[in-house]
Amino acid sequence: MKISIIIPTYNEVDIIGSNIDYIKSAPGNAVCDIIVADGGSTDGTQAVAAKHGAIVVESPIKGRAGQMNHGVQYANGDILYFVHADSKPPLSFQHDIEDAINKGFDCGSYRFQFDKNRTLLKMNAFFTRFNFLFCRGGDQTIFITTALFKKVGGFKNEMLIMEDYDFLRRIRSAGKFKLVPKATIVSARKYDHNSWLTVQKANYTVVKMYKRGCSQHDMIDAYKRLLNYRKNAF
Repeated sequence: MKISIIIPTYNEVDIIGSNIDYIKSAPGNAVCDIIVADGGSTDGTQAVAAKHGAIVVESPIKGRAGQMNHGVQYANGDILYFVHADSKPPLSFQHDIEDAINKGFDCGSYRFQFDKNRTLLKMNAFFTRFNFLFCRGGDQTIFITTALFKKVGGFKNEMLIMEDYDFLRRIRSAGKFKLVPKATIVSARKYDHNSWLTVQKANYTVVKMYKRGCSQHDMIDAYKRLLNYRKNAF
């Protein structure tokens, strides 16, 4: 089994180097490549990622969906592992993924916990132990066999928001999904300038809009209107 790790980035120079080093420190020899699929960063992200040993490719499509699809084109593994730039999976991820595959699963993810010790954030993390679609997200990291990725058609390039939810919905329907009972460490930076309630309201609003079939443009506008968020997020 060989694992290709795909990390979508856009202006993540402050964290990408340390996160690549963290992933490389994991025990095991299943990882065959770490691919940083960049959306045209202007802050030196690409140079730092390359310096820390990643294969860096610039996607012609900006947006995590298009970038991750582009990264897959350079992947040599029979397992694809999608990791956000600000997420750190358990260091046992190689063993966890191999164990899941050997037991007949062809896709899966982890629970999560935030990197800040706040009561309300712990409550968010608590609910990710339940294997329901609305408890899942791309920040928890997603692994999938290359065969299943091709079967479902990958991510939808045109999606700039809710792309992970849409992808998870499709792979859970087409494959056998494993929720690994360990936690990915996720950055709480979204909460640095927004209250817990504000973030929940924004997330709920966008999910409802997605289910109603609203356009990507309208969903992004709503998200930006409701949240004080990073300029490099979209």
